[in-house]
Amino acid sequence: MNKRIHYYSRLTAPADKALIAPDHVVPAPEECYVYSPLGSAYKLQSYTGGHGKNTSLVTIFMIWNTMMGTSILSIPWGIKQAGFTTGMCVIMLMGILTLYCCYRVVKSRAMISSVDTTTWEYPDVCRYYFGSFGQWSSLLFSLVSLIGAMIVYWVLMSNFLFNTGRFIFNFIHHINDTDAVLSTNDSNPVICPSAGSGDHPDNSSMIFYANDTGLQQFEKWWNKSKTVPFYLIGLLLPLLNFKSPSFFSKFNILGTVSVLYLIFLVTFKAIRLGFHLEFHWFMQTEYFVPEIRFQFPQLTGVLTLAFFIHNCIITLLKNNKNQENNVRDLSIAYMLVTLTYLYIGVLVFASFPSPPLTKDCIEQNFLDNFPSSDILSFIARIFLLFQMMTVYPLLGYLARVQLLGHVFGDIYPSIFHVLILNLIIVGAGVIMACFYPNIGGIIRYSGAACGLAFVFIYPSLIYIISLHQEDRLTWPKLIFHIFIIILGLANLIVQFFM
Repeated sequence: MNKRIHYYSRLTAPADKALIAPDHVVPAPEECYVYSPLGSAYKLQSYTGGHGKNTSLVTIFMIWNTMMGTSILSIPWGIKQAGFTTGMCVIMLMGILTLYCCYRVVKSRAMISSVDTTTWEYPDVCRYYFGSFGQWSSLLFSLVSLIGAMIVYWVLMSNFLFNTGRFIFNFIHHINDTDAVLSTNDSNPVICPSAGSGDHPDNSSMIFYANDTGLQQFEKWWNKSKTVPFYLIGLLLPLLNFKSPSFFSKFNILGTVSVLYLIFLVTFKAIRLGFHLEFHWFMQTEYFVPEIRFQFPQLTGVLTLAFFIHNCIITLLKNNKNQENNVRDLSIAYMLVTLTYLYIGVLVFASFPSPPLTKDCIEQNFLDNFPSSDILSFIARIFLLFQMMTVYPLLGYLARVQLLGHVFGDIYPSIFHVLILNLIIVGAGVIMACFYPNIGGIIRYSGAACGLAFVFIYPSLIYIISLHQEDRLTWPKLIFHIFIIILGLANLIVQFFM
């Protein structure tokens, strides 16, 4: 359908509106959704003539909600890797840098004066400047972000399903699962599941009762890395093969509820645990990390995906009622996202009980630092599990639209094609959940890869080329945007050495 619309628009000159796509080609407003690779979907309001119906407040909230993806769970770990002070500075600097690059994306269509770009999306802009290479490379990096997000979802869903089952089993059998791990022993226990295992979280349930056959059988059939990731196949693979994902879009509000509940959970835990901070700028002590650590690029990789909205920001802002406020609304949304990440990261890091535990115990998913018997964490996992199970088919649908639509010209060429694609995606998620269940690592690799194109290279190159064509390119602007491109390349390369 998208190809039909583009076909109609190219039958005449751009200024000629005689062959605008007819109404029966364009889906009805209630059938139109905006899908984000970070795990959100929004139903479009009625849209005519390039003027949307959303107020600035709604637009700001939509952008905020779209960026609030799974990366929020890894922000405290990223701050620990960078050091407390360095981590806060990196979050603010990355927020400013990605905002500027997003601003360049929003303005990219206006830089093209020879063609009507009213209906263009960012891949169309890339195709205009870089030809078929821009089109296919933007598709490739978009798929990297999508499949990376789906892998992270599979790892997290395995984690949440495992902990939910363990909570139910322990509750029924009156088992305290904090006895077998390094933990605090107060009324708000915090655990260190990776103690003694380096950076790799323990994939077992950490409960060992050799004399109880029932518990041994539970451990055998309910294992985070050996069994639970395979159980999800029966739940999610059939959902991926649906032709229309509109049913799952109705649960998008769960994303907002989950983020708000996480904010409540972190606030409540911080109040109960209190702050545990000591400032050591360069020397690491027994319980506290230094304020500056050379692992800070791991946080920049996570933040590249955490602030990533560049490939769908034009679509979101098209529906803004006052188009002249787009830049202002985008800036406010980025500020709110930055404050949300700072709030979650700072509270979790500052309140982590150190001593008796060490700050290095902060997990890549900070919910893993709360035992499965913790009722508030159990509720958070239930919220996130259900939300991700409804968003996962939406991400799979978008991957299908982008890949099969471009390759075969049909988003559903046959059940065989769709099934093969879904098996590959699901297989990647299962493999990572079994052998590399580290969401911080997956997020920073995929974030640095997709951000290299959409955040750093394409916006800067397009701006440089457009200024050069207009004879307005100056050396300071050229040097500044080349520096941004170098930062993106360095961000990707350094991830493989950290």
